Amino acid sequence: MRRQEDFPLKDASHPFFRPLWRRIAVVAVCAAWTVVELTVGDPMWAIMTGAIGAYAAWVFLIAYKPAPDGTQAPPEPGPPTP
Repeated sequence: MRRQEDFPLKDASHPFFRPLWRRIAVVAVCAAWTVVELTVGDPMWAIMTGAIGAYAAWVFLIAYKPAPDGTQAPPEPGPPTP
C-alpha cells in the first residue's frame, strides 16, 4: 500500500508548493487552458479546466497553509550516495 508521502501533488502543504510563484503558476496554467478551450469552441473542456482552476485557486491561494518548517522535500531519485 502506498503512503500519502508517495503522492506529493495530492498534498497542497507539500514543500514543493511553498514558493508562491509555483502556486500561482499552477492556477495560471489552468486559467490559460480554460481560455484556450473557450477559444477553440469546446465548452465542456472549458468548464472542466475552469473548475480545476477554481479548485486550484482555492487550495493554493485562498486556503493555503504551509507545511511546518521541519519538513523537507524528499530527496531526488537517483543512485544512493556512499
